[in-house]
Amino acid sequence: MFKYLKNDIPSSIVVFFVALPLCLGIALASDAPPLSGLIAGIIGGIVVGIISGSRIGVSGPAAGLAAIVAGAIGSLGNFELFLSAVVLAGVIQLLFGLLKMGVIGYYFPNSVIKGMLTGIGIIIILKQIPHFFGYDSEAEGADSFIEKSGENTFSAIVHVIDNITLGSLIIGVLGLVLILFWDTILSKKHTFFKIIQGSLVAVLIGTILQIVFSKTENFAIQGKHLVQIPVPESISEFNTILRFPDFSQFFTLDILTIAFTLALVASLETLLSVEATDKLDPEKNITPPNRELFAQGIGNIISGLIGGLPITQVIVRSSANVQSNAKTKFSAIFHGILLLAAVLAIPDLLNHIPKSVLAAVLILVGFKLAKPSLFKKMFHLGWTQFVPFIVTVVMIVFTNLLIGIFTGLMIGVIVILVKSYQNSMFLNKKESETDNVIEMTFAEEITFLNKASIQRELFNLPENCRLELDIRKTTYLDYDIVEILEDFVVQAKNKNIFVHLKSERGIVDNPSSFIEFFKLKKQSR
Repeated sequence: MFKYLKNDIPSSIVVFFVALPLCLGIALASDAPPLSGLIAGIIGGIVVGIISGSRIGVSGPAAGLAAIVAGAIGSLGNFELFLSAVVLAGVIQLLFGLLKMGVIGYYFPNSVIKGMLTGIGIIIILKQIPHFFGYDSEAEGADSFIEKSGENTFSAIVHVIDNITLGSLIIGVLGLVLILFWDTILSKKHTFFKIIQGSLVAVLIGTILQIVFSKTENFAIQGKHLVQIPVPESISEFNTILRFPDFSQFFTLDILTIAFTLALVASLETLLSVEATDKLDPEKNITPPNRELFAQGIGNIISGLIGGLPITQVIVRSSANVQSNAKTKFSAIFHGILLLAAVLAIPDLLNHIPKSVLAAVLILVGFKLAKPSLFKKMFHLGWTQFVPFIVTVVMIVFTNLLIGIFTGLMIGVIVILVKSYQNSMFLNKKESETDNVIEMTFAEEITFLNKASIQRELFNLPENCRLELDIRKTTYLDYDIVEILEDFVVQAKNKNIFVHLKSERGIVDNPSSFIEFFKLKKQSR
């Protein structure tokens, strides 16, 4: 692990600067105390990072859970009761891991996973544009199209025109140019520029400029446009701002329902992020999904016990980690240590960081996730890949992450049904002066999904023909299809249709029992 410190430490610093505003923003979007987001980020980095089998995945509070968390806190009436639900959600996730439910993530089509990555990239860019210009009406980390302020993603961008903060804009533009220049030119000139990330330099220069601008009238940046971390007067004061769970209603229906919802949604988001992060990994490492659920469960138990939000593996921080050339899990762990050190030691200094320079970092992270070339590639792969991909992207942008993913999944299932309908068999008509032969060759697997297409073709067969039904390649024949075929043999006599069944055992004329014949076919193998 330690031989990659030259990669992992710079990466962890970049992830730290990405995670810092997101932890705070997601807490605000969830109607939770700001410190709860930071606690979740610290636990996600250190605890989950140590237990997880992912080499480059990063965990922390997730924007996809913000609406669920806000609703849960509102329905329960206080944050302490909600924390007990977070603890119970962690226990449920442990059970998910022990029951080996991590395979669920593998059932999402690649087109939907790529659509998720691209949609998140676009959302990051669109949501960060207002912060880049110094218009901070919405908390960072929110992902819903309809914002709490009453605006939507696009109207907030339009309103930027009348709400530009000049100092923020200058720092944002300078940070963006600096990162691009550093990563595309300087990093190719010398090893030093590869080790020191351009994002870190941009944040440092942006912070210095903000302090300089604070002395002027026209360029001064107000507090709401800066990072805002709670600042206790002493270490002992942390005890007064930390929140702990209230277990007095631990086994009530409300707590159980919220806990199960959190566990289910957090686990699904984690598994999808694991799948997506493994695809981004240039070394194509595979993360053990059941171990990941176990790690997330431990993380959520600890986070809930000390006042933190629910935790998932998150794609924004994970992709920033990949893009910064992280090699091992030390990067994720050290970013959590940095969050802890920053909250304890230098909150005042961090509160001088302009949101606009962090927006510049995130905009570039988003662009790398949503490159235009990916749209072209998915289009050329054909409609079966492009349709679920583009639907997932559009729905994520115009609703939120969870609705977008499930809509993309439903479209993916519909595509499978359509292709299954089209590919269940092959018809070959042979016509001559003496006979009218129609060959129907079944695919390897025939399920109930193929009922409609097979029944249609059988119904449309002309009178006085011979049907040659070839099942020599078929390894699985659903009983629903068996019934259709057996019923058809009876009905065929009325249309003077003769059925010949082809298999490895030879040809059978007008078979009366397909199920018995198919059992013999299996036994012969």
